[in-house]
Amino acid sequence: MKAFICVTCGTQFSPSDEPPDECPICLDERQYVGYDGQQWTTVDELARGHRNRIEPQEPGLLGIATEPPFAIGQRALLVDGLLWDCITLLDTETVTAVEGRGGIDTIAISHPHYYSAMVEWAERFDARVLLHEADRKWVVRPSERIEFWSGEHHRLTDELELIHLGGHFEGGTVCLWSAGANGRGALLAGDIVQVVPDRNWVSFMYSYPNLIPLPASEIKRMRGILETLEFDRVYGAWWEKIIAEGAKAKVLRSADRYVMALA
Repeated sequence: MKAFICVTCGTQFSPSDEPPDECPICLDERQYVGYDGQQWTTVDELARGHRNRIEPQEPGLLGIATEPPFAIGQRALLVDGLLWDCITLLDTETVTAVEGRGGIDTIAISHPHYYSAMVEWAERFDARVLLHEADRKWVVRPSERIEFWSGEHHRLTDELELIHLGGHFEGGTVCLWSAGANGRGALLAGDIVQVVPDRNWVSFMYSYPNLIPLPASEIKRMRGILETLEFDRVYGAWWEKIIAEGAKAKVLRSADRYVMALA
């Protein structure tokens, strides 16, 4: 049996003799099925034409992303034994590089679009996977390694804390790394808080590819949470999606601009 992977979103399903009939993550209105219809691949097939780029982002933080880009194309981040968000491809070179930096003991993911091959990674590194319970229904490869957390905060270490922010998905999560940005704090945001091409601003959406906005009331609620956090840098879901400094003020004013635009 093979663990088939959706080509559009990169999510790996439980092993089966035949590919699944459909990908529920892509059928959801926040995502889409590719123009060529539902297609499937496997990790072995993916590895034949792709590799992972592994590159420091700042001291203590490592970025990992697949090239050429596959599926949504997000970049994972490794910090102090935590893999934040996940990618689909896992090859020998990546394993060696990650183990050389202390390995992975926990995988935490911002939302279902980045579940990718989380179980494959967890099994290879003997790690647990932490997901917010509000997104439980989106798991398409169940595993005993998956743990669901609840509430608004989940502390991992003295320097790492998961924050339930909602928005894009009901269980939308960000990770606060207090030691990041030379101790000023860094927010690992996926696209729950989306760094836009003008990196003085961010956006918040229900669906990015289908351009469905969130209601103003939800942005106000999210802003209230973000205002309580201390951070000066934001790492989004792709290499270039970084606000290097002054990030908290930029995030808050972006929320205000969003609300004003809807008004």
